[in-house]
Amino acid sequence: MELKDIKELIALIRKNDLSEFSLEQEGFKITLKRGFETQQLTAGLSYGPQLIGPGQLQLPPPGQGSPTQSAQPVSQSETLRDLPSPMVGTFYSAASPEAPPFASVGQQITPDTVICIIEAMKVMNEIKSEVSGTIVEIVAENGKPVQYGQPLFRLR
Repeated sequence: MELKDIKELIALIRKNDLSEFSLEQEGFKITLKRGFETQQLTAGLSYGPQLIGPGQLQLPPPGQGSPTQSAQPVSQSETLRDLPSPMVGTFYSAASPEAPPFASVGQQITPDTVICIIEAMKVMNEIKSEVSGTIVEIVAENGKPVQYGQPLFRLR
């Protein structure tokens, strides 16, 4: 199974709002799970953040990354929602260095709003928010690598 096939599986999982998917064929097994508490990707991979067992890759927990932009202080009682990275790659806040950013602090977004670009394997992927809300903080740093599941933005 190639990387493009895995990306297609991830897209299908998102489209159909599945929380877990497993596939096994000819000595290859992959299990994909969604959710912030137990994010794991199981495959015959020998690279990644941390191997925790035969063919199991532990993904980084959300909340890693240094804030680059933040609005006014958020009260303790206010609930914020993280927008996680859908893939590993390089985060770009704008289409080019001269272009304005796709999203900024205080901006209202809808599920179809393009919020950033993530470059993966020389392919520029436009990332849509998939949820509505107001951007309170931009967590990811422009031009820096991001991991799958790492928060890119915080929403109110």
